[in-house]
Amino acid sequence: MSLPHAILTALLEKPSSGLELTRRFDKSIGYFWSATHQQIYRELGRLEESGLIRELPSEVPVRGQKKEYEVLPAGGAELARWVGESQDPKPMRDPLLLRIRAAGVVGPQGLGPELRRHLELHRRQLAQYEAIEEKDFPPGRDAVEDRLRRLVLHGGIALETFWLHWLEEALGEVEDMSGPGA
Repeated sequence: MSLPHAILTALLEKPSSGLELTRRFDKSIGYFWSATHQQIYRELGRLEESGLIRELPSEVPVRGQKKEYEVLPAGGAELARWVGESQDPKPMRDPLLLRIRAAGVVGPQGLGPELRRHLELHRRQLAQYEAIEEKDFPPGRDAVEDRLRRLVLHGGIALETFWLHWLEEALGEVEDMSGPGA
């Protein structure tokens, strides 16, 4: 149920076309909620059918022109309702954790390179988040919306920091069991 709310959020920030939403998901929302181009377009259709968004009228109708959407009052009300709703955390489903558990049965051979690869991926993601913070949140940006966006970004930074520490521990354990090249 969260994809429609992610789209409503993005459209309330700025009316956009499906292509622009896809790009914005890739650059910001996608760091904590990913969606494919097809999923976004499909959801835009559902939101429009539900009366939560509408296509902005075009000044000059041109065939093949991208449609821009805006949130209607019902969409804003739905988003506000959803923000205040209670929801339990989702259980983590990470294939790497399952693979480590399976290694407990079949042995850790070959696990080291995958742990090092994940370590590098999380280092890059952390660097991206830190660059976003430096670029988008200079000192003095204290508007409520900036503080809340920064809070989400800090959650991403904390998660990446957790993964780096945990992966270093896991890699140390696997190398201790199998040798440094494992």
